[in-house]
Amino acid sequence: MTIRASTALLISGAVLLFLALLTPVPTEWWLKAFRELSDLWLAVAIAAFGVTASTFGMWFRRRGSPGETPSAAPLPPDRQLRPIQSWVIPAGALVVVVVTCTATLWLQWAVPKDSNSQKAQLRIDAIRTGLSVGAGTAGSLALLLALRRQQLAERTQQATEYDAGEKRVTELYVKAAEQLGSEKAPVRLAGLYALERLAQANPMHRQSITEVICAYLRMPLPPAPTTAEAANNLAEHAQQEEKWSGERQVRLAAQRLLVRHAKHDVQGAPEGMFWGNLNLDLAEATLINADFSGTQIGALNCRGSKFVGYASFRGAIFHSRPDFQGANFDAEASFAGSRFILGADFIKSHFKDTVRFARSQFEGEADFTSGAFEGAALFDNSSFKADADFSHCTSRGNLRFSRTKFGKDAWFEGSRFHERLAFDRATFGGDASFDSARFEGQISFRILEIAGNFDFTAATVIKKEGSRANTWPNGWKESAAGDRIEKDPKFEIDSSE
Repeated sequence: MTIRASTALLISGAVLLFLALLTPVPTEWWLKAFRELSDLWLAVAIAAFGVTASTFGMWFRRRGSPGETPSAAPLPPDRQLRPIQSWVIPAGALVVVVVTCTATLWLQWAVPKDSNSQKAQLRIDAIRTGLSVGAGTAGSLALLLALRRQQLAERTQQATEYDAGEKRVTELYVKAAEQLGSEKAPVRLAGLYALERLAQANPMHRQSITEVICAYLRMPLPPAPTTAEAANNLAEHAQQEEKWSGERQVRLAAQRLLVRHAKHDVQGAPEGMFWGNLNLDLAEATLINADFSGTQIGALNCRGSKFVGYASFRGAIFHSRPDFQGANFDAEASFAGSRFILGADFIKSHFKDTVRFARSQFEGEADFTSGAFEGAALFDNSSFKADADFSHCTSRGNLRFSRTKFGKDAWFEGSRFHERLAFDRATFGGDASFDSARFEGQISFRILEIAGNFDFTAATVIKKEGSRANTWPNGWKESAAGDRIEKDPKFEIDSSE
């Protein structure tokens, strides 16, 4: 018997039992109740409307709120039902007997003693009514047992559907993974899109499928064929060129797939495209023209990764602390407008071209220790709410912190600045240390505000021929020889006065 048929039988049985309980009620009582309700029609209408609204509200709530991700996957069974104890059925039978006897005795007691002519008939009616009450009680218990059987049947069917769905998901997952291992690029592309479709329909598997795609991107990228190889063997060179071009397209498709499902509230995107704050493990991966602009990422591991071509994280939100330790950026990179909720690690990162951090927000500690900036590094209008560590960095381009806000301490100890360094209208909420730093380009410290102190201990200055005069913070100046930075005694005298 199907679930729908059993549900219909349950409802029919409940209605019949309810009608059986109402049958002994006199007709006069129904007429009186109808007259009373007719006088309160407004209250009855409002109550009916309230019950209807509450029923539909609970129904829509059970269907799921709009914020939930739609899923075509079967749900796992609910918590286990406890088995019925052996004493429940005898106790139910005892309840039926007690209710029947009580109702019959009470009705017998209620028979008028002065109506001798109808006393026998009233006693028969009382017994009949008591038995009807007992039958109704027994029917209620039978209805509860039927409801229990209905729950067990639904759970069994749900478990069956869940097991079948999981088996199908596993088969599709294995098949797609095998396609990713194919030597043909079109087959690998088909495997990627099969994984995407599988994750779209099964939200609980999205993170694991994301890890598979990331693992593919972590695989070594074969080197591009060179012209020297073409001179030796044209046929083999053409084959290698086709193979490398196919691999490049597969990797670009994998990157676009991750980005497409890491963006939230994209205008025109279908519902459910956002997979949540995914964790991306791209350690030592080779990423080609990586564009993660506007994404929301959970944990990001790009330790030792290589970014070939431009890399963009404009407007990205990092909910965990991203790890770019030892990452190499071969072309321009942009983190403009990004938000680092727990800070970021850029230890020993190497930027070979311009990198932009304008309007970025570092809400946790920002660590750029031993970083290398070959081109311009622009931190204009960015904010560091915690400590910012740029110790032992090397800057060969324009390093600019215009209107940057350092909430706490800033460290530039042992760093080397080959070109211009500018802190125009920057604010420091703590100390700023340039101990053992080396300044070789033009320096501009037009500081708007500093709550702590500057430290230029053991810092050296190397002036280039024809360079402009440097601007140092108030209270500091270059030594007479022009190779050191020392405190300005005039500023100390003015301060003491």
